[in-house]
Amino acid sequence: MSDPQQDILAALSRCRRVLITTHVRPDGDALGTAAAMSLGLRKHNIASEVLLLSKLPRKYAFVLKENGIVFHEVDPNWPQSLSVDSFDALLVVDTGTWSQLPGLREHINGFQKPRLVLDHHLTQEDWADVKLVRTDAAAAGEIAADVLRKWNVPLDKPLATAIFLAIASDTGWFQFSNTRPATLRLAADLMEVGVDTDSMYQHLYQNERAERLTLQTLAQDSLELLQDGRLAVMCVSKADFAKTGASMSDTENLINIPLQIRTVEVSILLIDPPDGPPVRVSLRSKGQIDVAHFAEQFGGGGHARASGLKIPGTLEEVFEKVTTAMLKILA
Repeated sequence: MSDPQQDILAALSRCRRVLITTHVRPDGDALGTAAAMSLGLRKHNIASEVLLLSKLPRKYAFVLKENGIVFHEVDPNWPQSLSVDSFDALLVVDTGTWSQLPGLREHINGFQKPRLVLDHHLTQEDWADVKLVRTDAAAAGEIAADVLRKWNVPLDKPLATAIFLAIASDTGWFQFSNTRPATLRLAADLMEVGVDTDSMYQHLYQNERAERLTLQTLAQDSLELLQDGRLAVMCVSKADFAKTGASMSDTENLINIPLQIRTVEVSILLIDPPDGPPVRVSLRSKGQIDVAHFAEQFGGGGHARASGLKIPGTLEEVFEKVTTAMLKILA
């Protein structure tokens, strides 16, 4: 039986140039993992570039810019200077589904070179040549750290910082249930190399725009508690974006706010994005409900406690459809 980690390393070792990409609206894990793999490739004299399927979020930009990693933004259009055929492999990190990679499929339909996936999500699709998926990992960055260690890549401060960004982001600064002893041991190793955790914390949690806090207030004003307080639902409308001047990136982590309420088992956030439909739905669970399984009935997916989906329709129509389905489960 083949070893996907060895298969990925074998494929990368044969490359001169690798294109790295990740899911749309990338978070700290996505960008930290992409940066870590790019830096690891650099140690083996393999060039790489990062393809972003939406704008680079401001608060994570440092991990690419400070390391001189070339990146391309597919917003609003595919960059004309980027030719997929000039790369020897495509490496997708932190997702394994087409729904999280809008616009990519048509550009790699004729790509006959290795398609590689490095991910930790439950929901997957079978389109890659090699998939390294470890659902027990707290973050894709954990898997990247193991791969690079196996590849004898020396751990220096830039690489350690990229991996720390990945795991700190996806564990909520090591507060979420996905934090394992191995996660904390890895974090300790990274700190010993020189990661500036104070600076990192400020980047992640003390670096917000005023527009985000204003949008957060409107989202909290929309909060509804259903099924005896077990289900929390918040909505962000197009009008909210227009009123506050906030962007989609400003909605990150809003979904977690209702989980502070003692009775809440599931939190749902519905967003009617300023750039048009479909409505985006985020789901979080304290563990009683598998929201990945719930999301799959609507074509979405993710983790048992953190998942998402997209549904066409108005905000009101999607609210009715999603809450009705969830209330049936809670009942």
